[in-house]
This record gives sequence, structure tokens and C-alpha cells, in this order.
Amino acid sequence: MFIVENGNNIAYVGIGSNLGDRAGFLLMGIRGLIEASLEVVKLSSIYETDAVEMEGAPPFLNMVAEVKTGTISPTQMMARMLRIEYLLGRKDKSQKLPRTIDLDLLFYGDARLDTPFLTLPHPRIHLRNFVLIPMNEIAPAFRHPTLKKCISELVADTDDTSLVIRWSPTSPNGIRPPTNG
Repeated sequence: MFIVENGNNIAYVGIGSNLGDRAGFLLMGIRGLIEASLEVVKLSSIYETDAVEMEGAPPFLNMVAEVKTGTISPTQMMARMLRIEYLLGRKDKSQKLPRTIDLDLLFYGDARLDTPFLTLPHPRIHLRNFVLIPMNEIAPAFRHPTLKKCISELVADTDDTSLVIRWSPTSPNGIRPPTNG
């Protein structure tokens, strides 16, 4: 059982979408977090990324949010995030399929938890640039509670070579077109 010691716990949430209006679904995911009584403190830039472990799937837009959790536990937070996913059209979290929204609880402070419902820290974060790069933008000094390395070190150490490009709505491939003048 996890006990919330104070109302100032910081958690990190990975947010992704690769179906429909991807940027719109990211925005609705953020709004869902706020409506679920979570205080969004920081947001990374949006990155267009390969669909890892989903051959032939369209690319994702991904970002990371830093949130204050108030007095809710990690399990309660995960339940709220699953509800947001469900409301935004995601029906089966266990399948590696394209999705309108994907919310992953990456870290909840330095909590370590391993239950059938939730594993903290997220077990594959150190293997995935699509999470490490946006998290490094907003929390490079955050220390992984089990690996004992900060996010900037995990980015430097990863073997992941998947594509991660800062996204812009002005260009379909995420690179801003050159401007004259």
C-alpha cells in the first residue's frame, strides 16, 4: 500500500497519440488531467516519433507533463488516467495498436510499486527516446529511483535509435519551413 505523505507529490505523465487529430488528442489529454484534479505544472514540447513496437503504425505525437498530484495515490492517479483514455476513445490498454490517446504514469515522485495494475517507475522508460527526450526537456536532473541515474544520463546512455523530431503544426514532418527575412 502506498501512503501519500503530503499533497506536494510530483509525477510525470507520458502523453501520446497516433490516430485522428493527434495534437487535439494531446490537448484533450492535458485537459483531462486538469479535470481529474491534477495540477499541470510543466509541459514539454511536442515531438513526432516512430511508433515503437507497432510495425506499420502511423507516427505518434508525444510529450511529457509534470503534475502535482495533491493527495491522490499513484493507483488513484492511474485509475483517473485510464478513465481519460476511455473517454477519449481508447478501449484496450493491453494491445499494441494505434490509439487516440495514451497516458502513461512514468514516475510518481520516488515511489516504487509493482502490482498487476501499476508498475512504478514505468519499467521501460530508460529504453524509449519518445519519453526520455521530452522528459529531459522539463526535468533533466530528475533521478530515476531504481536506476539511480538522472534523465539526462539515461538519454545519453540509451541504445534507442528511433526517430524523435520536435513537432510544429506548420509543417507535416515536424520541421519548420525556412523563413525569408
